[in-house]
Amino acid sequence: MKEESGISEGEHSAEYKVPGGKLLRVHILSRDNIIKSIKITGDFFIHPEEYIDELEKLLMHTKLNEDEIRKKIKRFYDEDVIVIGADIEDFVTLIKSAFESSGHRELK
Repeated sequence: MKEESGISEGEHSAEYKVPGGKLLRVHILSRDNIIKSIKITGDFFIHPEEYIDELEKLLMHTKLNEDEIRKKIKRFYDEDVIVIGADIEDFVTLIKSAFESSGHRELK
């Protein structure tokens, strides 16, 4: 990861075990403090299954800002989707940990 004057770019990955259950994984490519691509996997369940693609699309082009990420994930949960094994804060924690584990400053 490269960081200059608050601009970050690179690859970021993390795993997060939801308390009492499921394992979440994420792989993110970022540039200029923006999520350029994101892949979320794990042993949680989403119905309909293809909605995980919708969550990833929703998060692309999002600033590396905790509040913005949370708002987009909440918007996803407000759709007609069922998620079992992970809630909004679990996904926020997963994404935050990807940047923190790669040496990036904490998301604001």
